[in-house]
Amino acid sequence: MDAQMKRGFLDACVLASMASGESYGYQIIKDVPDSLGMSESTLYPLLKRLETKGLITVRKAEHNGRLRKYYSLTDEGRETLTEFLDSRQEICAVLDYVAEALDK
Repeated sequence: MDAQMKRGFLDACVLASMASGESYGYQIIKDVPDSLGMSESTLYPLLKRLETKGLITVRKAEHNGRLRKYYSLTDEGRETLTEFLDSRQEICAVLDYVAEALDK
């Protein structure tokens, strides 16, 4: 998958991983589809960018004697996720166009 296209899907998938409640880094990596190749070096800068944009919040709490960051979706983050889903029809139309072009 093209890196630029992958970035948009990564953002949406990371936000989606928090749609039902807060999560933490390792869990987010496990939740995101393997096909996107999520790694720690990809996730943490992405989380920082989403936090800076106001799409997620972060809280720190001790877990098994270690400090862990928990990430939660903000209302703006939920709205961004909804907007991404609203573009589903447009994304499918582009994919259909490409598929049809190859079938000709």
